[in-house]
Amino acid sequence: MGRRKVEIKRIENKSSLQVTFSKRRNGLIEKARQLSVLCDSSVAVLVVSASGKLYDSSSGDSMTKIIDRYEMQHAHDLRTLELAEQTRNYLPHKELLELVQSNLEEPNVGNVSVDSLISVEDQLETALSVTRARKAELMMEIVKTLQEKEKLMIEANQVLASQVRKPHTLMLLEANLSL
Repeated sequence: MGRRKVEIKRIENKSSLQVTFSKRRNGLIEKARQLSVLCDSSVAVLVVSASGKLYDSSSGDSMTKIIDRYEMQHAHDLRTLELAEQTRNYLPHKELLELVQSNLEEPNVGNVSVDSLISVEDQLETALSVTRARKAELMMEIVKTLQEKEKLMIEANQVLASQVRKPHTLMLLEANLSL
């Protein structure tokens, strides 16, 4: 007898709901574990039941590391969107500099209004803040890369230190056995 296709709709019977929730939750967590093993990825699963009980599972990295990475990426994406929105509203840097230069040349200085100068000043300030934000973003990426390299070096150092200790420990054991 084959399985029949289950219609996806809310289950009204409390006991059937609980059994289905438990089975599907366990199946979801197992599939996440398989994805992690097969694809060498970090997977985090958070499930909150109707009663408010929290179930979590992570494979690869710890749940905290995965969430921290998500938050950093999400914050980075939000910053990128915000910067793109700001730059879309203003002229490109080159055009802005050309505008300032043309407005401030000797023959045109008398024709420049205060409002025009304030607008150019605002655009320059925005361009400067966008440039500084991008510089800070690049610096943070460099720092993050260096921190990851540092972790790898520390791990490699620990592995090498344990390899150096093993022969020394074996020599001490052999010396003790020969006595």
